[in-house]
Amino acid sequence: MDVFVEIIPGTHARQLRVVEGNRETRFHALWLRERSPDAETLDPRTGQRLIEAAALPQDLALTGAACDGETVDLTFSDGHRARFPWRDLHPAPPAGAIHEHWDASLAIMPSADFSQALERDDALSEMLEGLERYGFVKVSGVPLTLDGMMPLVERLGPLRRTNWGGIADVKSIADAYDLTMTQRGLEPHTDNPYRDPIPGYIWLHCLSNADSGGDSTLTDGFMAAKRLRRDDPDAFDCLTRTSTRFRYVDDDAHLESEGPLIELDPRGEVIRVRYNNRTERIPPLPPEQLERYYAARRAFFALITAPELTLTPKLAPGEMLIMDNYRLLHGRTAFRLSQGVRHLRQGYVDRDTTASRRLTLRRQAGISLQSQQESA
Repeated sequence: MDVFVEIIPGTHARQLRVVEGNRETRFHALWLRERSPDAETLDPRTGQRLIEAAALPQDLALTGAACDGETVDLTFSDGHRARFPWRDLHPAPPAGAIHEHWDASLAIMPSADFSQALERDDALSEMLEGLERYGFVKVSGVPLTLDGMMPLVERLGPLRRTNWGGIADVKSIADAYDLTMTQRGLEPHTDNPYRDPIPGYIWLHCLSNADSGGDSTLTDGFMAAKRLRRDDPDAFDCLTRTSTRFRYVDDDAHLESEGPLIELDPRGEVIRVRYNNRTERIPPLPPEQLERYYAARRAFFALITAPELTLTPKLAPGEMLIMDNYRLLHGRTAFRLSQGVRHLRQGYVDRDTTASRRLTLRRQAGISLQSQQESA
């Protein structure tokens, strides 16, 4: 398909139009200039910028533009010349939404095999893509040792350490210092909203489970936010605009942070949910504002606890859940022990190392596929 480029008249030569078929994209001259793919502008090895973008002339303009079907050649009013692969300026549209919102009707849970993900890049990539799409993945075949998860954690990056150390025990004990250590059920929640930054991914490894109860509960916070936005837009607006606080204090730690229960990006898309009844401490806002907030929080709670939005898998020994702590609300049903102990091990892994591994594997798979196609 032919590619057409032109400097748009009437914009003081500061905009470029790129057309392929019925697709059109416009680019600002400064945006193009600071991304010029040459060794004077970008370091060839690191891709990092060598010029000071803020020092470019504010009235920088395009003085020439041409395309031969493979590259777009541009000249700028400061005398610089640049040659862009045209695909860099007009990439193919995305294949589809990365996030798939789900409810209790989800027929097949995303899953992975521990040994395969540990040994094969394609299996690890599939696990991480499922985690990104659904917000959780269940991993089977995890060794029944205290640090059984660690070889797979180390395939992604370092374990996040907290005031509880690295991997912490989650089991019922006498004189529990945290409600997770009791046999009571736990309402849907996200972990550690009192930290900054909040841990990105929860790794929950089962060594032994209760003989009665102790099922995990999983709710897609993005789906709950989507339903709230549709059914009660005033409540949704309140929870995105009201910043609440979270606090955890013991003999050795004093942790506080704040943010809205539903957080949006600049485009208005939901990027994070926070919910932790045990540690939330809403400030003493004006009564009218609190009245609205309490009603909105109640509406959101009704959604995240609704059976039609909740999955209830029960982890068996050697199974593990990896959960997106910015999206997934998790909890458990109450349980009873006639013998033994319900023992799970929990750790955190940060978002940047997880995303980096996923995107690197995706890029490497693309390069490998391209090489196969070229050699065929």
